[in-house]
Amino acid sequence: MALRFIKRTYNRMFLAKDPKPPYTSHVVQIGDPVLRCKAFSVPSEKIGTKELHNLIYILKTLMKKSNLIGLAAPQVGVPLQIFIIHFPHPSHYFSKEEITLKGMEHVENQVWINPELKVLDHEKVTFNESCASFKGYSADVPRYKRVLLTGIDENGEKKTLDAKEWTARIVQHEMDHLNGVMYSDRMVLNSLCCTGWHTINKYQGFVELRYEN
Repeated sequence: MALRFIKRTYNRMFLAKDPKPPYTSHVVQIGDPVLRCKAFSVPSEKIGTKELHNLIYILKTLMKKSNLIGLAAPQVGVPLQIFIIHFPHPSHYFSKEEITLKGMEHVENQVWINPELKVLDHEKVTFNESCASFKGYSADVPRYKRVLLTGIDENGEKKTLDAKEWTARIVQHEMDHLNGVMYSDRMVLNSLCCTGWHTINKYQGFVELRYEN
């Protein structure tokens, strides 16, 4: 394992050429200017092209590889209005109490292009969130309980999604990425925490928190 890591690190540091977006093996991190730009609308003539299908394939592959529930094009370095969401059957990972509390439901893999969001319920609920572009941290974030998402799929077909509770949270998180917003802009300020703080204390600081996609 150690030798494989050293070899991969050496190859990336000394042999690889400067990568260009879309990045295929990592998610960009907070501080990268692309995360703070308002993404561009995808032109209608680009729908269905090989270029766009390749970008969507990269998003799907990286999302699956990294066990994510959502990923937006800016997170792979491309400022276009595209994101993908997917939420596995919650009963496989969460207790009945948490599923009920957060209103979790299974969401099939969905591609959204040029999406628009309308708030249907202005009541907000606050739960903990994390982000692949802000690795190692999480925070409590207030979100609207119900939103309506409209847009098109990878084939140019119009579609809508009436998203409630946890699904609405996922949608709002990804929509923020298309508008140059990070969850840290909306979080409860004193709730930000390092997700590995307990491990750091347990091993008295003799630990390296390594995050790989």
